[in-house]
Amino acid sequence: MGRNKWFEFKQFRIEQSKAAMKVGTDGVILGAWTSVDNASRILDVGTGTGLIGLMLAQRSNAAIDAVEIDEDAYYEAKFNFEQSSWKDRLRIFHSDFNIFSKEHEQSYDLIVCNPPFFMDSLKTSDPQLAVARHNGSMTFDQLIRGSVKLLKDTGRLSVIIPSESFDEFRETARLGGFYLHQQCKVISKPGKPAVRVLLEFSLFKGYTESSEILIKDDQGQFTHQFKKLTCSFYLNF
Repeated sequence: MGRNKWFEFKQFRIEQSKAAMKVGTDGVILGAWTSVDNASRILDVGTGTGLIGLMLAQRSNAAIDAVEIDEDAYYEAKFNFEQSSWKDRLRIFHSDFNIFSKEHEQSYDLIVCNPPFFMDSLKTSDPQLAVARHNGSMTFDQLIRGSVKLLKDTGRLSVIIPSESFDEFRETARLGGFYLHQQCKVISKPGKPAVRVLLEFSLFKGYTESSEILIKDDQGQFTHQFKKLTCSFYLNF
């Protein structure tokens, strides 16, 4: 099977022949960076192949629910969950998050999402990829509103977004009742501007801690920092 159809990690394998969005650095960084402290129940919104849900299952003892709107991705994530060592703690729902958040009664300690964010780019003619890549099916506001409803009072929301969307997302979160607690810039190479930003919000006030992750050094090699963050997952670290 070709490499684009599957991705092997140290403790699990991702089948991704049908899912529109394949395993990518954004998802791996979010799954490795997100704090799982005191999280007994986690929700992965827009799970895709199930990557982040599986990473958080590996890093915790939490019960993990996942939501996915695309049918092909849903079945692929379901298969990936069932093949994992943590299948008894993983559950997936084939649903639009807007509907799920209104109908679901379970509350969560942590909600994690690698949201659709290509708001101003040219949309693809592939409808499956369009749903995965664009915010037509879930806006930032809908993510925030749904998360507020589903989170416990002490719960947290963890996301990764493009740097250019930071101001909009932060303001949307603020208006929804969230406070920014963690902000981490993701920089691809020295001297380059941040391409992504990792954000952790909660529903209670607190100070914002800022940090950075540098992926590669001047020689194009992965940094010790990036290796340390992801070494529990990537085979070659």
